[in-house]
Amino acid sequence: MATFEDIIRTRRSIRDFIDREVPPELVREVIEESSFAPSARNNQPWHFIIITSKPVIRELSSECKANLLGQIGKNPELPIADYKTALENTDFNIFYNAPCLIYIVGPRTIASLDVDCTLAASYIMFSAAKRGLGSCWIGLGAHVERQEVRNKIGLPRDHRIVAPIILGYPRAIPEALPREKPKILKIVS
Repeated sequence: MATFEDIIRTRRSIRDFIDREVPPELVREVIEESSFAPSARNNQPWHFIIITSKPVIRELSSECKANLLGQIGKNPELPIADYKTALENTDFNIFYNAPCLIYIVGPRTIASLDVDCTLAASYIMFSAAKRGLGSCWIGLGAHVERQEVRNKIGLPRDHRIVAPIILGYPRAIPEALPREKPKILKIVS
């Protein structure tokens, strides 16, 4: 069994999956482990939307691409403009044809929501790696705006998407890119 050190050193962002469904009980195990993530005041504000329907994942990809292209059209200086060519490609699925998409969402009113949900996302990614699953945070996948689509996936009006995480069995696990030494500015003792 892999140690925690093995997992943190070998976990990678995976964008290429074999065509194999992730069993629902495995997805539930991963999500259950994420509930041990720390949160401000132990508030645990995260909620999860699990999508395993390939047509719905493709629809969400199209929705997000259209919304992002609309933002770029209004302001071509946005950093996401770097993705314009990919977003215009009708064959490009921003979720990389993953068999499972997990949206980590929460109430808009929670001040610590981004941090809390990010911690849960980290736990999901480590838990997935422990089970031989690949994952990747797809920031472009958070741009679901049409109420019809939000209703379809069960996203409440007062909630927002913080972390779209894709999950599946990796075709391959790439080697780690070189890491820089930590930049410790100062040690005060």
